[in-house]
Amino acid sequence: MVGMKNTSYSPVILRSGLQIYPFCSFDDLLDYAEGQSRILVAVNAEKIIHATDRTRNLINRGIGYCDGTGAVKVMKQYGRRDAVKLPGCELWLKVVERYHRKGGSFYLVGSRQEVIEAVVIRLRQDYPGICIAGYRNGYLGSEAEKQQLIDDIAERRPDVVFVAMGSPKQELLMEEMLQRHTALYEGLGGSFDVYAGRVERAPRWWLDHNLEFAYRLLRQPSRITRQVFLFKFYLLLLLRRL
Repeated sequence: MVGMKNTSYSPVILRSGLQIYPFCSFDDLLDYAEGQSRILVAVNAEKIIHATDRTRNLINRGIGYCDGTGAVKVMKQYGRRDAVKLPGCELWLKVVERYHRKGGSFYLVGSRQEVIEAVVIRLRQDYPGICIAGYRNGYLGSEAEKQQLIDDIAERRPDVVFVAMGSPKQELLMEEMLQRHTALYEGLGGSFDVYAGRVERAPRWWLDHNLEFAYRLLRQPSRITRQVFLFKFYLLLLLRRL
């Protein structure tokens, strides 16, 4: 197990009670999280505006970090001007790099079988000698299958567990895993599909200008119904109601 680190970092608590950690870099987050048995939870404008008691509690029990520009803007409004956006699809590879360097092991769950297999192949190419304790697709057809997965993780005892199923499903599953095995957990949404080359991420210019959401909207106009909430979010931000 990778060594313990200082855990004195304090989250910002929003008016709703949602807690977000205003990390200033990937290393800042990793220094805080390393050695902890908690779940890294990506927080963006959508999760802030749509938070329910259940999802808020899920985030607060874990380590909620700024995955989106909206979350960063909220942090700056609370005086944490050094907070930066840390995309989850980049963060998980930073986790892999650090834990692999220290001899850590990994367990991966999510996406389709052909995707997870492609992810494992590429990880072994990108990180020679990486210790992958186990992996499987994200389709758990029964309670028995889920318990079998949790049993396998408890037996193999990886240092890090990645689950790519979408929120809050992945966080709920990781909390069950955490009860059986202490490790660092991270929910990845569709990151496996990006890493395996099945889904194209926005080009660098769009990412650098915090316009990834606009690029995705141009590529998939049907997302407009999902992104209408952004108008409400920025209105509440302007009114300092978040």
